[in-house]
Amino acid sequence: MVDWKSGVRRVLYPAYEARVLRRMPERDHLPKHVGVMLDGNRRWAKAVGHDTAHGHRAGAANIEPLLGWCDEVGIEVVTLWLLSTDNLNRPAAELEPLLGIIVDAVDSLADQRRWRLHPVGALDLLPDHIAARLKAAAEATMDVDGMLVNVAVGYGGRREIADAVRSLLHEHAALGTSLEELAQIIDVEHIADHLYTKGQPDPDLVIRTSGEQRLGGFLLWQSARSEFYFCEAYWPDFRRVDFLRAIRAYAQRERRFGA
Repeated sequence: MVDWKSGVRRVLYPAYEARVLRRMPERDHLPKHVGVMLDGNRRWAKAVGHDTAHGHRAGAANIEPLLGWCDEVGIEVVTLWLLSTDNLNRPAAELEPLLGIIVDAVDSLADQRRWRLHPVGALDLLPDHIAARLKAAAEATMDVDGMLVNVAVGYGGRREIADAVRSLLHEHAALGTSLEELAQIIDVEHIADHLYTKGQPDPDLVIRTSGEQRLGGFLLWQSARSEFYFCEAYWPDFRRVDFLRAIRAYAQRERRFGA
């Protein structure tokens, strides 16, 4: 019975995906920047009877297909949340293999030279060799004329805002601006210009997998006006049809821009 159902799915899903893709709205109704919270690797691994590292490897293997789907519909910027600052407190026995899996995945993306990679996060909190590999991937793809992919590793929204304010203060201290003068002129754009994603459009759509319906600190500043889509599938099981459904749901919404 299970094999029969699997066979039916293999036949029906491609046809359903093609139907959804044909009904995609015009490009000007699609998101330009999509943030993705790749959640559920550990729970997926437990469900299939494997260890945590197996789940993270399965999740890493699904990143390239996702970026291909984004290319397919014309997304300009993608932000992938691969590791939070909270995750850095995990036991070394779990954290070290996870970091290795992440940088191997990033290296693989860089080697293809299809996308321009940009690490975002508190890289100073990462082991030196991990931070160095992320920076090298960015340097190797900086001239690629493709979709911009923010790789969020060691990322936390509160930390990003704190880092932005710290950078802003250092900048004005170097210019000789007093605190009183800065207090008079500072506005939201001053802070936005010092975020990890400075110069980029804010995310139009944020997708979270695994059924969790919370932001968890992802792009706290940038997502103030974002639309959110929560998918029940664990990240390793996230399929093209799930992505297309999310894009279609976004296009069907009447955006109120945070109101």
